Amino acid sequence: MYKIFSLIFFALTLNLSAQSQMKFDKKFVQSEDKWIAFQADSTGAHNFGFIYIDSQAGLTFDFKGTFIIDASGKFIPTIRDKTSSMKFRLQPNNTLVAFIPESKFQELHIDKIPEWLKFYKKEEGSIKQLYDWGYMYNGWNECQKALEYLEKADKINPEYKGLQVEMAFSYNGLKQYQKAVEVLQKALKSNPLDAYTNKELIYAEVKNDHLEEAKVVCRKVFKECKDKTYHGENAFNILGAYYEKKDIKNFDSWLAEANIYIVGNPKLKSLAEQMKAQLGQ
Repeated sequence: MYKIFSLIFFALTLNLSAQSQMKFDKKFVQSEDKWIAFQADSTGAHNFGFIYIDSQAGLTFDFKGTFIIDASGKFIPTIRDKTSSMKFRLQPNNTLVAFIPESKFQELHIDKIPEWLKFYKKEEGSIKQLYDWGYMYNGWNECQKALEYLEKADKINPEYKGLQVEMAFSYNGLKQYQKAVEVLQKALKSNPLDAYTNKELIYAEVKNDHLEEAKVVCRKVFKECKDKTYHGENAFNILGAYYEKKDIKNFDSWLAEANIYIVGNPKLKSLAEQMKAQLGQ
């Protein structure tokens, strides 16, 4: 009985050691140009493949096959038919995957960099590619990663269309509001009435606690900007700042001035009424 128990324990220890070679702690958006594995299914098999970015489809998974890990820690693959391609567009979510250790590439019959990846890297390093990748990462709320691309693009051509605003989105997401203000003011020199750029500037000024500056921009937008898409959001962001400060005087004053833009949006109107009630108004 003792010997059997020892053998079972020894085998279990080896298997746990093998499994520990991979840590399932990476999101899809952290896995660009990486060989990854999913958690094992009920049979102990791991789906695996390569994650990359397609400029048209976005984050993409190229499925290679499955593998199991034997008691000695060896990765034993079952590779799909090489004549067919199975690619899946990935939506950023909380699914966690593991990076496959480079020491296991030979066992899985894979190269560190797939030969076909070069076709997706033709524009690598160009300002368009840097901007596009930054834009995508911002869309996935990976603002720090986005800045890695956008700041490189800025060194090539700071006048590239949309670049300064996209950088500001990253800075706002990272709570670096003064940097956001600086790049937005630069962007507005060439297009002073762009609705989205002004929206990001008002947001940054509010978060900077520069409410008077935010109101100056907001009033200009109300008066001169034909695109009214963000009027309600702009007005509400300033109102919300006064609410958080419990500054009743300025809350009432701004609500009276900008009320027309808030009441037009049922959700914002309801929130404004709730804030007013909570301030004892």
